[in-house]
Order: sequence, then structure tokens, then C-alpha cells
Amino acid sequence: MTILVTGAAGFIGFHVCQRLLADGHQVIGLDNLNDYYSVDLKQARLAHLTPQPHFQFYKIDLADQAAIDGLFARHAFTKIIHLAAQAGVRYSLQNPHSYISSNLVGFFHVIEAARANHVGHFVFASTSSVYGSNTHMPFSTSDNTDHPVSLYAATKKSNEAIAHSYAFMHGLPVTGLRFFTVYGPWGRPDMAYFLFTDAIAKGQPLTLFDQGLLRRDFTYIDDIVEGIVRIAQQPPSANQDYDRSHPDPATSSAPYRVLNIGNHTPVPVKDLVALLEEALGKQAQIVHAPMQKGDVEATFADVDPLTQLTGFKPQTPLAIGIRNFVSWYQAYYKI
Repeated sequence: MTILVTGAAGFIGFHVCQRLLADGHQVIGLDNLNDYYSVDLKQARLAHLTPQPHFQFYKIDLADQAAIDGLFARHAFTKIIHLAAQAGVRYSLQNPHSYISSNLVGFFHVIEAARANHVGHFVFASTSSVYGSNTHMPFSTSDNTDHPVSLYAATKKSNEAIAHSYAFMHGLPVTGLRFFTVYGPWGRPDMAYFLFTDAIAKGQPLTLFDQGLLRRDFTYIDDIVEGIVRIAQQPPSANQDYDRSHPDPATSSAPYRVLNIGNHTPVPVKDLVALLEEALGKQAQIVHAPMQKGDVEATFADVDPLTQLTGFKPQTPLAIGIRNFVSWYQAYYKI
């Protein structure tokens, strides 16, 4: 198969490309290599992909419609795994325009090209952030998600709505995947676990919000990739039993679905810090701060629908995943 992976130089995109190449697929990678975080890290990821014979990379900004259309004119894609986006909850307070450009305009350009070129399955990254301040645990894809508490979450909720409209109007098979706090080797430097590791390793203070009591469903990158690859192999079909009088947001009368991919084990952030201290052999210097705008108290994924569909359930223990991340971090930064 020829599969387009957007965000190929990103954390998840890089790992997905590696897995698809290992499985024997032809992979076309797209990324704009923006400077939201270290471009050197993105280039280092690409350096592992570009020598492989079945990988081809294009530096394209999703907002450039002509470039996207040109890419689709050159390649016939069996599937699209759309992972490119402006990420980060707090950054949306500083630079909201980038979220509209990448996550709304860019998303539209890719899904419209998928429709026009009759792509067999459009898989896209959503986020646990769409659940907002929901306190019903675990988060279920059948829950209402009409109250996002950050612009980032609002753009991802919009992606889900746009995707459903394309499935309904055009019959495009679409799957949205809500990721829960992904971590692991080659991770994003703006994420808490990476920032904490950096601070502890360098003997610098780290900021812990809400006494470290915020809980996150930390999900190891290999589990995320396994879920993506399995789901990509199973395009959705219309739910013939869909009840319009009692609509379920998780499914549809169109070939559309949304699924959680999480470790279904919320952990207090202070416990993450303790695991990092153990792996690094150093004690953290902690500065406490109140909960930030856009943050939520806890995330907790209901993954039963994912397991029923694929037979797979993410289950890498946080202690093992953190050890793997720290080993990579020390090797990459020569610490």
C-alpha cells in the first residue's frame, strides 16, 4: 500500500512511519518542519527515515492548498494517517492563529484531497482534550464533548465534526483517534515528562501544577502506534443500527467512528516525577504553581471499543516506558 503520513517528522508520525516501513508499505511523509519545538530533533527523526527505500519526504505546509493538491496529483494514496497539527494546550493562549491555520485550514485541505481522490480510509489524530472539564470517568467516546476548555481542543473537536460531514456527504471512511498523553523515546520537548527530565538532569527547578495531583493517562508510544496501525487496516462502515432518536457520538449512520487510545490508568503527575527521579538517579527541585488555564484535573480513557474492534489494549506500565524514554534521552543528548 501507499500511505500518506502527515506530520512525519513529528513524534507520533515518525514512529508510525517506521512501523509502516517495517511492515513493507510505501510511505509518503509530509511535514512543514516548523519551529514550535526543536527543528534539529525533527531533522534527526527524518534522518532515520529518509535512507529507507520505500520512504519519500515532502516539506509542505498544510495551509498551502496548491502544494497539497500537487502531492495528490503525483501519488495515489491507499490510506491517509493525518497526524500533522499545531499541538499544545498552553501554546494556544500565545499563538492562536497557528491553530486555525494548521488544525482547521490544513485539516480541510487534506480531507478534501482525500475525498477528491477516493482514498480508502482517512485516519486522523484527535485528542483527549476534547473531553474538556468532563468529570465522568473513564472518558467514553459516547460522552458529550461540546464544551472544550482550550482552543487546541476546540480545533480538534472541529476536526471530528468536519470529518463526520465528509463521511456522511461523500461516503469517505473516516476514523478519529483521541490520544491520551503520549510519551516515549523521540518525544516532544514541550511535554511535561520531557521538560521534567530536562530540568532534573540539568539540576534546574521544575514547575509542578496543583501540587502534582493532576492525573494523566500516560500512554506509551508503541501502544499508540499499534493502535493506529490496527485501526488503519479496518475502515469503518455505516452503523445500520444507528438510532437517530438517541444519537451516540461514537458512531454514525455514515462510515465514521471515533476511538480512544489510552493506557486506561490515570497517574498523578507527582508519581511521574518520582519515576523520573529514580530513572535519572537525581532528585527534582520542585516549584509549585496553581492549575493553569486550559488544564483539566484528570484524563482516563475507556478503551473497550478499541479492544473489541482490534483485540488490542494499551498496557505498557509507566515505569517501563519512563525508563525507556530516559535511556533514549541520555543517549541522544549524550548525558
